Amino acid sequence: MSETLAAVAPISSEAIEAARARIAGTIVRTPLVRLQTGDDGPQIYVKLENLQPINAFKLRGAANAVALLSPARRSLGVWTISAGNAGQGVAYAARAAGVPCTVVVIETAPETKVERMRALGARLVKAPFDACWDAMERRSFPGVEGTFVHPFDDDDFIAGNATMGLEIVEDLPGVQTVVAAVGGGGLLTGVASGVRARKPGVRIVGVEPETAAPAALSLANGAASIFDGWQASFVDGAGGKSVFPRMWERMRPLIDDSIVVTLDETKAAMRLLAEKARVIAEGAGALAVAAALSGKAGRGPIVAIVSGGNIELSTFCALIGAT
Repeated sequence: MSETLAAVAPISSEAIEAARARIAGTIVRTPLVRLQTGDDGPQIYVKLENLQPINAFKLRGAANAVALLSPARRSLGVWTISAGNAGQGVAYAARAAGVPCTVVVIETAPETKVERMRALGARLVKAPFDACWDAMERRSFPGVEGTFVHPFDDDDFIAGNATMGLEIVEDLPGVQTVVAAVGGGGLLTGVASGVRARKPGVRIVGVEPETAAPAALSLANGAASIFDGWQASFVDGAGGKSVFPRMWERMRPLIDDSIVVTLDETKAAMRLLAEKARVIAEGAGALAVAAALSGKAGRGPIVAIVSGGNIELSTFCALIGAT
């Protein structure tokens, strides 16, 4: 279904507050917990979005976006594109609204995420990464009908994500830096919008894995860029082959810096979260902690967003055992 896209514009504080009221009965106000890093380590707090009902932050945006669809658009059913977490979020919100849902799933998505989407009632269509990435720009996919809920380039989705930013500032008024993983950019843009609505001076930092870091490259180039060295890894929920130009428009005014972490640093962060906080984080969920531990985000107080915990336990054990 072709559509004329609205020009990119900042997410207003009014839209964020309205989203918070709208999704309050669906999402969890997740805790902010001090991470014990020793006397010499940075002062890090973790925002535990892995405790959402779908174990990932995507429920915030999905719940808001689906709730705002008109009855006519809902009647067509909804669909999205996902490596797993956005698909779960849209499927969860669609099921609650009694709306059919289809998810075009990146074929390398972990089986635990695939099974959870299926359990939420979604019809699944698997496709290669490149086909899914192209479809997110075109907002269409062969053989899939209904109302498309974009997993990141959508004002309503971003406003839902932004509610996390309000919670961070309320729970830690002295926060100096917020670090969030970058995939499509919806998490970082949303959190930054929410934080800056209350505390404009907070530093906002994106983080990506070394195998998929187009946002860092875009920041260095001053323009949305393609990351030619992209490789698939266990960090399946963040990083991409490029930054969409529209998302670059959204992110650029809000992001102060970008950090790239190694896969080994990410595994070490996953292990530390398990050992110190008894938190299970997927690869993307541990990126912000890895960046904070590196010292490149400053001394703190830092809030590192644990964006999700959807990972097969056997995979998790193998990864943290290898550090």
